[in-house]
Amino acid sequence: MGTYINKGNKAFRDIVSHEYVDKTSLIPLINANLNSESRYSCVTRCRRFGKSMAAKMLCAYYDKSCDSRELFRGLKAEQDKTFETYLNKYNVLYLDVTSFTARPEVRKNIVRVIQEEIINELKEVFPDVKYKDNSDLMDVLSSIHQATGEKFFFIIDEWDAICREFPERQKMKGDPDTVTPTILDEYVMLLRRLFKTQDSDEVFAGAYLTGILPIKKYNTESALNNFCEYSMIDPAFLAACYGFTEDEVKMLAERYNASMDNLKMWYDGYNIGREKSIYNPYSVMKALQRGSCRSYWTTTGAYDSVITYIQMNFDGLKDDIIRMLAGERVYVNTSKFQNDMNIVRSKNDVLTVLIHLGYLAYDDEKQQCYVPNKEVTDELLNAVEDTSWKRLADAITASRNLLDATIAGNENAVAQAIDLAHDENTSILAYNDENSLACVLTVAYIWARNEYVIHREYATGKGYADLVMIPRRNVSKPALVIELKFNNTADTAIDQIKRKQYPAKIAEYTGDILLVGINYDRETKLHTCKIESFKIRV
Repeated sequence: MGTYINKGNKAFRDIVSHEYVDKTSLIPLINANLNSESRYSCVTRCRRFGKSMAAKMLCAYYDKSCDSRELFRGLKAEQDKTFETYLNKYNVLYLDVTSFTARPEVRKNIVRVIQEEIINELKEVFPDVKYKDNSDLMDVLSSIHQATGEKFFFIIDEWDAICREFPERQKMKGDPDTVTPTILDEYVMLLRRLFKTQDSDEVFAGAYLTGILPIKKYNTESALNNFCEYSMIDPAFLAACYGFTEDEVKMLAERYNASMDNLKMWYDGYNIGREKSIYNPYSVMKALQRGSCRSYWTTTGAYDSVITYIQMNFDGLKDDIIRMLAGERVYVNTSKFQNDMNIVRSKNDVLTVLIHLGYLAYDDEKQQCYVPNKEVTDELLNAVEDTSWKRLADAITASRNLLDATIAGNENAVAQAIDLAHDENTSILAYNDENSLACVLTVAYIWARNEYVIHREYATGKGYADLVMIPRRNVSKPALVIELKFNNTADTAIDQIKRKQYPAKIAEYTGDILLVGINYDRETKLHTCKIESFKIRV
């Protein structure tokens, strides 16, 4: 078993020997493209979404130095007609780029050291081959192929680690128009040498790259445009191969006797391609193993980057963050991002980075992004508190006080708090627009999302909107039904709540309920409030 060549199946054996959710359906999808124009794949997901586990699985499947048949017994891949065709049929090269970026002594010459170490091992495994160029990895691989007739499958885990850690270019002192090649340039050149030359298709049956960021763009072109990319934004048919689906989490919840509602609230929310409900797998497993839902994934990295990005002074960025923390969705143009965390030039770039990092989810049909779940919401709120962004920090404090005032029945305090929220958020609203007033309400009650499931519903009449707030499990607070009126009275809002048919969510609720009527006066630009207790008659 080598370090880079034919590592064997031990890593995947360790995975399947514990609690393993079957993701081997990826194998037939990769098999379908072997030795074709689509043989090169780059799969990018946020941290701890199963990328490395999938890479180890592929290593065990293709590696000709071992027999992995028993490991796949009873798994989905075994049922596919291509399973026997490619099982343990290739020499597999496996490179984890972070194993180099974590070594301080090699960072300055990281690309050269990567080549040297892989070449040295290849020469040990294939000692009888005559090599043309001992210093060029592609020449060494080509020489082996010509001598043996065998092809390689190349797996690169965390392919973008160098892109994330090293700047793009350095300008020469005294000559701003001249740039010198950097480590990133050398790295991209190596990848192009491997996968985009006349010998590439002869040497490789396929290649599988994983990382957080898609292939880097130079201007509008990808540096490796012969790769098929499957990202958080455009996963194509690989959407269900990473993360946990709803059915998979239900199966785990039953096995562990855990609350499916809690798991959904904390870790669901990723809309990835055709899969409308993808869960964070790392956090789900941690919650099940520890018997408690809390933030697990967000402590694994990228937190400092999030703080940096949300502090960027791009027009409208802070307003969009506020809206998303309040449960709204915002439009994002993901097409101009250069797939480089060091090149962020607009609000759209920031939102796109946050999607790739997993701090935002993305709806490709509507081209909207949003905060997916409670785990991410909590971490974004923590990030805000650690920034100099006083406005949102103050808004969160005010929102907490607003919820307390509502539950206490303090009508004047509620009206004044809504006045303040309206004034503070005019930049994201048409001030006298009815639907915008409903948006003000969701922003004002931003803190309530910690303790309530919030349903925003537009009524059929003009000039009002409903906010229905159901307390989360183990939260001993009343449900809230909030009706917003425009140029009318708060009493009218209360009367309308009583007359209308209750939404199904409230009809099923058996605890205490507060009816909250709020009216906005266009002339005075002030709100009034009426709060009443209510019981559903059985």
